[in-house]
Amino acid sequence: MNNFPVQKNETIEVEIIDLTHEGMGVAKVDGYPLFIEDALPGEKIEIKVLKTGKSFGYGKVLTILKSSEDRVPVKDANFTKVGISPLQHLAYSAQLSFKTNQVKNVMQRIAKLPEVPVLDTIGMSNPWGYRNKAQIPVRKIEGKLETGFFRKNSHQLIPLEHFYIQDPKIDDAIIKIRDIMRKYSVKPYNESDNTGNLRHIVVRRGYHTGQMMIVLITRTPKLFPTSKIIPDILETLPEVVSIVQNVNSKKTNVIFGDETIVLHGEDQIIDTIFDLKFEISSRSFYQVNPIQTEVMYNKVKEYAALTGNEIVVDAYCGIGTIGLTLAKEAKHVYGIEVIEEAVKNAESNAKLNSIENATFTAGLVEDALPRLLEQEITPDVVIVDPPRKGLEVSLVETLIETKPQRIVYVSCNPATLARDLELLAEGGYEVKEVQPIDNFPQTTHIESVALLIKK
Repeated sequence: MNNFPVQKNETIEVEIIDLTHEGMGVAKVDGYPLFIEDALPGEKIEIKVLKTGKSFGYGKVLTILKSSEDRVPVKDANFTKVGISPLQHLAYSAQLSFKTNQVKNVMQRIAKLPEVPVLDTIGMSNPWGYRNKAQIPVRKIEGKLETGFFRKNSHQLIPLEHFYIQDPKIDDAIIKIRDIMRKYSVKPYNESDNTGNLRHIVVRRGYHTGQMMIVLITRTPKLFPTSKIIPDILETLPEVVSIVQNVNSKKTNVIFGDETIVLHGEDQIIDTIFDLKFEISSRSFYQVNPIQTEVMYNKVKEYAALTGNEIVVDAYCGIGTIGLTLAKEAKHVYGIEVIEEAVKNAESNAKLNSIENATFTAGLVEDALPRLLEQEITPDVVIVDPPRKGLEVSLVETLIETKPQRIVYVSCNPATLARDLELLAEGGYEVKEVQPIDNFPQTTHIESVALLIKK
C-alpha cells in the first residue's frame, strides 16, 4: 500500500482550484495534486482515482456536484476522449481568459519579465468550423471501413462524422470519400500487421477560393480501382481541383510518406491572404485558421512598422506567406526556410503576385542569416515564426549580434517564446508587448506575437 493521501480506484469528493496548460482540472488532497479531465475551477466533483504517482495522480469525473458558471454543453463527448476539443466544455470568453493567463504565467515564471504587457487574447466571433485542413485516419471496425479519430494515447479509432472545428464542407467531403471507398471495397490500413491500404484521408480547402484538394494516403502505390474512384470523387465533390495519392509503406505514425502521385489536376490549390494568392501543395505548411491568420498577420505588420526603406528577414518563411504580405511596404524581403519544396512554393508565390523585391533561400536559419550578413545585407526587421521548440540558441546569439532594430516573434508555444524572450532581453532588446491570438478555439493551443525593439 502506498502512503499517498488517495488510493487507486478510491471514490472521493474534491474541489477544482485551477486548470493546467493542457486544460485539465486541478484538485489537491492534503497538498497532493490530482489532474482531472472535463473539470473546471470552482466545481465540486465526485471522482474516481485512476492512477497515483510519486508527485501527482489522475482522476475521472463521476458526478458534478456543483457546476462552474463557465461550463457549457459539449458538442460531442467523444471529442474529449480523442482530445480534438479539450476545452469544448468551457465558455468561449473563459477560454480566451485561460489563454491570456497562460501567456502571462510564462512571462512571469519563465521569461522573468512580469512588467511586459500581455494583451487580451483576440478571439473569433464564431469559434467553430474554422480549420481549412483535416487529416483523418482510416481503419476497419466491425468489418467496415471507418473514418474518425484515435482515442487519446491509444491506437483505437473512434468513428466520427462531424468534427465541428473543421470547415463543415471538409467534414462533408470526408464522409463522401469514405462512402466511395466502401463502395469499391478499398481495404483500410491495419496498423498491427502493416496490411491493408488506405491509411488517411487528407482534405484541404481554400477558405476564400473554395478550391478543394483530396490526398489519399496509402500503404502501396496500387489504389484499385482508381479509374472509378477519381470520377466518383469529382462528381460528388465539384469543388475538388486536385486529387493526390501519397504512399507511405512504413509502419509508423508519421502520416505522409515520400512518394506523391498526382491523380487529378496538379498537386496544389490556391487560396488568398489579404489580396495575395498562394499556391498550397499537399505537403505545404499553411496556417489552418484563415480568419485568424489575417488577424495575426495584421499584428505582424503593425509591429514591423515598415516605411518602405527596410530590409526584412522572414525566418522560417514556409511558402512565403508572412514575407510576401510585408513585401509591398518593405525595401526587400529575404525569406529563409529549411524545406526546399517550400522555398520553391515561396518563389512561385512571389511570381504569382508579381512581387519582385523578395528573395528566398533554402537552409537552416542559424546558418543562412550569417551568410546574408557576409553579403552585407543587414536586416532592419527580423520576423521569426519557429516550430514549437522555439529558436536555436545559436540563432538567438546571431540575432543579438545582427542588431536588427525590431524583432517580431510569432510563436505557437508560450513556454519556448518566454525562454527566448528572456535571452533576447538579456542581449539588449526591450520586449514591448505580447499579443495572444486564438487560432485554435476549443483547444489549449495559443499563438502569440511579440514585439522587441533594440535598446
